[in-house]
Amino acid sequence: MDNNNLMIYDEDDLRSKIHIIRNRQVMIDRDLAAIYGVETRRLNEQVKRNTERFPEDFCFQLNDEEFGNWKSQNATSNSDRMGLRKNPYAFTEQGVAMLASVLKTKTAVDASVKIVRAFVAMRHFIMNNAKIFVEIQDIKNHLIESDIHHKENDRKIEQLFSLMEQSDKEVNEGLFYNGQIFDSYNFISDLIRKAKKEIILIDNYIDDSVLKILNKREENVLATIYTSRISENLKLDIDKHNSQYSPINIQIFKKFHDRFLIIDNDVYHIGASFKDLGKSVFAFSKMGIGKEKILLIM
Repeated sequence: MDNNNLMIYDEDDLRSKIHIIRNRQVMIDRDLAAIYGVETRRLNEQVKRNTERFPEDFCFQLNDEEFGNWKSQNATSNSDRMGLRKNPYAFTEQGVAMLASVLKTKTAVDASVKIVRAFVAMRHFIMNNAKIFVEIQDIKNHLIESDIHHKENDRKIEQLFSLMEQSDKEVNEGLFYNGQIFDSYNFISDLIRKAKKEIILIDNYIDDSVLKILNKREENVLATIYTSRISENLKLDIDKHNSQYSPINIQIFKKFHDRFLIIDNDVYHIGASFKDLGKSVFAFSKMGIGKEKILLIM
């Protein structure tokens, strides 16, 4: 399959091939092989040759019960089922991204980008609309009990789905690719603007561009940077910045390797230094811990 054929897979097509197994969003090896334009056998052979790149949180084989549930939930033909002599493998979002590196084809790379975006879109859709799904079910139950006319039922459900489309979706994790400089910069800027009281950045490699990003915060929001060293040029930039704008406090702290951004009490793990956003592939994720876990180390 060439890249032109890849265009037949839009986001809805890809999202329909994402399944929830072991409480994870996954795609099945045969679906990925079709999208990548390779045989399922070849795809799995590459995985076996690179087992160190595919730990269980990247890829796992379905057990008999999971395989049976998957077949029953999907309109798979008898011929297709007979062709599955072994339980298929499931790939998480990270596994999909890794597949592109072992298959080493442009189609695989392009497909992985689209698939990862579909994973993110599906996750956001579920997370942001979980409450609305419950409300929809409550409405259905109420309408059955009270025997309200079907048209009223349809009207209320349409209103709820309209709210879904208008809802502001918060991105809690994802992946930025090489060259997505503006997208990653815009994402970080939006996080900075969300702060109400305090911003803490832990980043060992900063320059004056980081000061400019932090200046997007609201007035009276405190800003502190922890970094491994402060050069003479950086000290000069800081002094000049603080003489004109709301001051940014910079402290030397050498125990951190990774980069973290704390917005009030929310902690984000950022895979790239702020000054290098979008210059290489990096991931970000909102961590399920409070800032106290980080500050205790200091």
